[in-house]
Amino acid sequence: MRADAQRNRDRIVEVARQVFREQGYDASLDLIAKQAGVGPGTLYRHFPSRDDLIDAVMQAWVDHVEETADKALAHEGDPRDVLLNWFEEYVRLISVHKGGPAKITGAMGDEASPIRTKCQVLQSASGRVLDQLRAEDAVRDDVSSLQVARLVGGVATVADQSDLEPAAVRPMLEILADGLLK
Repeated sequence: MRADAQRNRDRIVEVARQVFREQGYDASLDLIAKQAGVGPGTLYRHFPSRDDLIDAVMQAWVDHVEETADKALAHEGDPRDVLLNWFEEYVRLISVHKGGPAKITGAMGDEASPIRTKCQVLQSASGRVLDQLRAEDAVRDDVSSLQVARLVGGVATVADQSDLEPAAVRPMLEILADGLLK
């Protein structure tokens, strides 16, 4: 890719990240192109669909998911504390952009989704936390990482759409954690 084309692509992604954070994933792509200083044709050459742009915006997020899961696994406390810490971090991770929780949770388990690899990374991170707790015989064996992703994502979606404060979200996450622990 030519240097100017790469600069345009990078600028589009950075502007999209900011616009999506402020307005949600349904924000105008024409607005993103305008704020990035490029024409709509340039945006669509780099990102043929909205989902392609969302996928590019989420790439840095993927790296952060892995770091967050590592921290959750190192969290000191009893299994309930570890699980709640992960759930709170999970909600924070998928709530970076308005509308993000619904977009990500809705794509969980959908092999045709353009953001499926991002969802798989998040689901895998949840699986790592569950596996550690299973090794401690602390969590039910019949719970899958996909189920947990959908449940915690559901709570995050309600919180996002209702503009709930973290203090209002925690009791819902506690109910989920208590249902998963032995």
